[in-house]
Amino acid sequence: MEIYIIRHGETLWNEQGRLQGNTDIELNEKGREAAGNRGRELEGISFDVIYSSPLIRAYETACLIRGHRNIAIIRDNRLREMSFGTYEGRDAKQLWDNQDDPFHYFFTRPELFHAAPEGEEFDDVCLRAKSFLKEVLEPQEHHYKRVMITGHGAINKALMQYIKSSTLKDYWAGGLQKNCGVVIVQLKEGSYQVIQE
Repeated sequence: MEIYIIRHGETLWNEQGRLQGNTDIELNEKGREAAGNRGRELEGISFDVIYSSPLIRAYETACLIRGHRNIAIIRDNRLREMSFGTYEGRDAKQLWDNQDDPFHYFFTRPELFHAAPEGEEFDDVCLRAKSFLKEVLEPQEHHYKRVMITGHGAINKALMQYIKSSTLKDYWAGGLQKNCGVVIVQLKEGSYQVIQE
């Protein structure tokens, strides 16, 4: 089975550098255009099913990439973005620049990061990703030839952490996936291989 893991297109909050998390922000025009372009690039590739985060920015990305093709889109709550709790909507750079705030370590030393009030820890997000892969994708390895997942920056990295069996310290290895960026993974006989990252 081939798995295409795609991050949603740009939103107004991405453009403004604000933390989104579980806040349901739609794509901006640049995000819609990029998703449409990605859809045209992938038009010749056949997908059996698309799994999407239920948040509108990821679901709309899935719809735009699918285009007029008859491919089911299944929303799974485990693919929603990491919750930033009371920090959602705040300026991300200000939080990362403040060395007294645990958010300072979000990208640089994730093992030292602590969630904002009502937010999620990295371990929570990794458990959701593992649950999705083990309970949804892996049992269908021989049923589907190719699937697409449309998600978000942090949840997509959580999927990759499980796929690569990496540690929390290496969570952001390779950097944050770009909006509408594509990672391709192969699942064969229960083992994962990264084809393109």
